[in-house]
Amino acid sequence: MKKAYPTFDICNLVASKISNDLFNADRFQGYLMNNPPIKHIHKHSFYHLVYFTSGKGQHVIDFKSYPIEPGCIYFMSPGQVHNWEFESDVDGYVVNFSATFFDKLFLSSFAIDQFPFFNVFSSEQMMKIKEVTRPQMINIFEVILKELKNETYQSPMMIAAEMLRLFVIASREMGPDVPVLTRTSYNSVLLKQFFDLIQDHFKDMRLPKDYAALLYITSNHLNFLCKEQLNMSAGEIIRNRVLLEAKRMLVNYELSIANIAMELNFFDTSYFIKFFKKYTRFTPEAFRKQYYS
Repeated sequence: MKKAYPTFDICNLVASKISNDLFNADRFQGYLMNNPPIKHIHKHSFYHLVYFTSGKGQHVIDFKSYPIEPGCIYFMSPGQVHNWEFESDVDGYVVNFSATFFDKLFLSSFAIDQFPFFNVFSSEQMMKIKEVTRPQMINIFEVILKELKNETYQSPMMIAAEMLRLFVIASREMGPDVPVLTRTSYNSVLLKQFFDLIQDHFKDMRLPKDYAALLYITSNHLNFLCKEQLNMSAGEIIRNRVLLEAKRMLVNYELSIANIAMELNFFDTSYFIKFFKKYTRFTPEAFRKQYYS
C-alpha cells in the first residue's frame, strides 16, 4: 500500500517568509530544489499561486490538466490537490499565503472572494498573461522577494498591496465576461453563500431545495442564479463538489473505497461505485490506478 499523499502547511515549506508563517515566496527553481516532495501529488492548507517565466510541462489541479509555459499563472485555494509533470527545466515565482494574512493587516480576507480564480468551482484557475503585461507581473514578484529579504515592520503591508495589485491585473486579463462574485450584487452574495454552504454540507446535503431553504429562496431561484452565472444547475454544482472530494480521497491510497463511501454518506459501497462511474466513466479503483500506476 502506497503512503498517503502529503498535506503541507506553510511552515512545512522552505522559502523566504515573513516571521509569522502566514506568507512565503520564492523563485520557483529554488523552491523546487528545497522542497522535493512537491514534485509529487500533494495538497496545501493555504492559498498557492505560481507564475512561470520558463519551462514546459503539465500542471494537474484537482485532476484537470493545464499546460506549463512561460507567462502562465496558476491560482489554487486551500484543500486542492495537485501535481507537476515537467518536461524541461522550469523557473518563475511561487507565493503561498494564509487567508488570515490579510486579516492580520486589517484588510479583510473577503477581498479574495472577489477574484474568480480562487473559487473552488472556477474553471479559470490558470491563465496565460499577455506578453505586454508580463513585465508588470515580474516586477510585482521581485518587489515581494525584496520585501521578504529586507523585512521591516511595513513589509507585510507592502506585500499585501502588491498581491492585491497582482490579483487585479490577472482578473483584468480574464476579460469582462468572466463572472465575478462581488459583495455588492444581491445575486452574487447569494451565490457565494450557496458555495459556502456546499463546502460545509456537501457530505450530508445533496438536494438543491435544502440549500435554497437555508438561503430563504426557492429552488427555482437558486437554479436560475446558477444557470445565469455559471451555466450549470444547482444540482450539478453540488454533485461536482461530491465527485471532487471523492477524487481527492481516492488518490489517498490509505483510504479504502468502502471508507470513502462511508465518509461521503453513501448508504453502501456499491451505490457509491455506480454514482462515481456514471459521472466520471471510471470505477473508483480504475481512477485511483491512474495516479498509482
